[in-house]
Amino acid sequence: MKLQILAVGLLPVVLAACSSGESTPNSSLSSSTESEKTASAKPVKRWYAFQHVSQGGRVYQENCAACHGKKAEGAADWRKVGPGGKYPAPPLNGTGHGWHHPLRILFKTVKDGSPGNQGTMPAWGEKLSDDEMIAAIAWFQSKWPEEIYAAWMQRELASRNQGG
Repeated sequence: MKLQILAVGLLPVVLAACSSGESTPNSSLSSSTESEKTASAKPVKRWYAFQHVSQGGRVYQENCAACHGKKAEGAADWRKVGPGGKYPAPPLNGTGHGWHHPLRILFKTVKDGSPGNQGTMPAWGEKLSDDEMIAAIAWFQSKWPEEIYAAWMQRELASRNQGG
């Protein structure tokens, strides 16, 4: 039930290839304000619990690992358009661009597939429950180093404050 509330409250997920070449927050942190730098240096409380990560690991391995890799490492050359004109699966372990997107966008991408038909991500909304999709996101976010998660959380909070 808590996962459903979280999914509904944070809804709409888009792991589309970003136009920015950044793959970690390091380069963006160098141009960040002092308060953002300080915030990213402190441990940030994560939004998920062990149960989410545990369930998400199973969901991820059964449904996502074939494309995104068993350890969420992504496809080789994920930044380059493939032969079919679409981007391959990006890493989800914090080395890709997933941290650029708020939770509602991550959820929407998992549910509806690649936005704008840019990538090969299928829509999982008819196969997985909202709880399972949220749990899979929790699992891959649990792989993110503290600095990356902190940078993501700043973006997440800003997105919520802007009503987006």
